[in-house]
Amino acid sequence: MPVPTELQAVLFDMDGTLVDTERLWRRTVEEEARGLGIALTDADLAFVLGRSVEDCAEHLASRAAAGRAHPARLGDSLEQRFTELVRGQVAPLPGAVELLAALHAAGIPTALVSASPRPVVDTVLDALGRHWFTLSVAAGETPRTKPYPDPYRAALTALDAAPAACVAVEDTPTGVASAEAAHCAVVAVPSLGTIPPAPRRTVVRSLLDVDLPLLRRLAVTP
Repeated sequence: MPVPTELQAVLFDMDGTLVDTERLWRRTVEEEARGLGIALTDADLAFVLGRSVEDCAEHLASRAAAGRAHPARLGDSLEQRFTELVRGQVAPLPGAVELLAALHAAGIPTALVSASPRPVVDTVLDALGRHWFTLSVAAGETPRTKPYPDPYRAALTALDAAPAACVAVEDTPTGVASAEAAHCAVVAVPSLGTIPPAPRRTVVRSLLDVDLPLLRRLAVTP
């Protein structure tokens, strides 16, 4: 049976988890889609939320009329539009700074693990405070991004931390899949859509429901 162990690190998703940018990303994608004559539906959300710019651009290009969108150019447009929105409107979600401060005071390393490009990650780091994070991983800095485990594995390797002794905090099914594939426990704070509870996955309403005792309880060793 698993037994409690020391919490070695907490790995945070960014958009929709620590900062209120998931709505900005959705707005970015919807505006880009409208320009291509595409009306997004709920079926598109799995290809939009928690995904990299490149993944989303590929999806929009596949839905556009033939010849109307090139994925690379579409990706550049999405990134530029999203970065501008984040720079002007980024704000921490309730409980985010307080939780980061508690982890910092306890000496527990933290990482920012995002599917957003580096310019967006750097903008958010500047807004939240870089001193809260031991390191960050952005889209394009690993062979694959979420939902694959590569970003979380890269963070764990850099922290020299055991996956079972770490907790990831995520807001989308895509991010949860990435963290769990890397064998981390997960605290899910759904932003848009639902995430069901599961073994070593705790679902909460907001970061205000997350504290050190909860995170420590989730860290186990086989």
